[in-house]
Amino acid sequence: MSDDIALMTASRLAKLYRAGELSPVEATRAALDRIERYNDRLNAFNLVAVDSALAAAAESEERWRLGAPRGPLDGVPVSIKDVLLTKGWPTLRGSRSVKRDQPWEEDAPSVARLREHGAVMLGKTTTPEFGWKGVTDSPLDGITRNPWDPATTSGGSSGGASAALAAGMGALALGTDAGGSVRIPAGFTGVFALKATFGRVPAWPISPFGTLANIGPMTRSVTDAAVLLNVMTEPDPRDAYSLPYDSADYTHDLEEGVAGLIIAYAPTLGGHEVDPEIAALVDKAVGKLAGLGAQIVEAEPDTGGAEEIFRLHWFAAAARLLAGYPQELREQMDPGLQEVAAEGAAYDLVDYLIAVARREQMMVAANHFHRDYDLLVTPTLPIPAFAAGEEVPPGSGMSRWPDWTPFTYPFNLTQQPAASVPCGLTSKGLPAGLQIVGPRFADALVLRAARACEKAAPWAFPDLEQTLKD
Repeated sequence: MSDDIALMTASRLAKLYRAGELSPVEATRAALDRIERYNDRLNAFNLVAVDSALAAAAESEERWRLGAPRGPLDGVPVSIKDVLLTKGWPTLRGSRSVKRDQPWEEDAPSVARLREHGAVMLGKTTTPEFGWKGVTDSPLDGITRNPWDPATTSGGSSGGASAALAAGMGALALGTDAGGSVRIPAGFTGVFALKATFGRVPAWPISPFGTLANIGPMTRSVTDAAVLLNVMTEPDPRDAYSLPYDSADYTHDLEEGVAGLIIAYAPTLGGHEVDPEIAALVDKAVGKLAGLGAQIVEAEPDTGGAEEIFRLHWFAAAARLLAGYPQELREQMDPGLQEVAAEGAAYDLVDYLIAVARREQMMVAANHFHRDYDLLVTPTLPIPAFAAGEEVPPGSGMSRWPDWTPFTYPFNLTQQPAASVPCGLTSKGLPAGLQIVGPRFADALVLRAARACEKAAPWAFPDLEQTLKD
């Protein structure tokens, strides 16, 4: 547990606030100092609201002094991905096509909940244009880099959020995930992220990527994610798809461990090639779960055809998104986004509806699979972070980002909860991630297993003075 204020967990910050040993103003200044020192190199934030953050921190400090905080997130510094509406700030979605000078009068549900609970909002984090790909660069904001090695990508599409967390630029982050977009960057930067069961976290406006999309907590500890999820899941009537609010406390069974659980292990999930170092680190993490009393069985759900099904959904959604913009604005967008939208626009409607039916079959197959297995574990990603500014690893022969993310998007299709847990570093000092997947609605069980992994092998964070030196 770090004594650096900028790297403290939200839970520890709240404990120190309660004891009067630390002020939200001090914690906010520590995060802002990190942003000032390192954001030029990492490009994690595209908007930093120094004055409003310090004002919110001072208000929080007074609430803690009076013994009347709004909850455990009061005064905790948090970042907001720049696809989530935030009152008073532009939400540009990484695109030149979004007008900056318009009224920004509403918060997205998760942002509203954080504001109500007294969290200190530092600013907006970078995203690829409209969150369309698994790395973070855009025509508007440029390239976001990995704090472990700035020559490499932080992943995406919540790459600014993950880079900020790993670099100590805030204790919490809000990201989004429609194909792996909190888990991919968490895997590349060594932080924790959860894509909850679809509908668990209210969302508005609905993502262009529809029922694939989720709002996810990104944190430096599992406990923090559970606390944040408690807040994010509070109800909001604007979401047409949200689950009934059940007032669950996701911290309640967090320390119960994995003893007695039957966990399926799919090291390649249908035969996908995995970098040997990543495979070894994931194997070691799975061995720790076995050592904690879980029964590990090599088994995998049927995800055959998942890439084709996902592409039909994703590319068609991109086509629908760009159809709302005039040609002169589309021509200013990321060329890759234009290409996938053009492909999506050419799809046959019947083929799309067949993909929808096949997705439904995948969901039923997942339900049956979890009658035998409490959880499923896989690598989060088959490779370590690669060159920043590239959609696919150079020289790989791959064409689009889903080619190297075969472990994440299947669980957007099936709407299951899935988390990425750091599980070590490669010989080049780049993080690897273990993905933990549960049956639908078993978000608490996924968090419980992730917490067991965290206790068995505590996580490291980059030495920025070393990795970002000139």
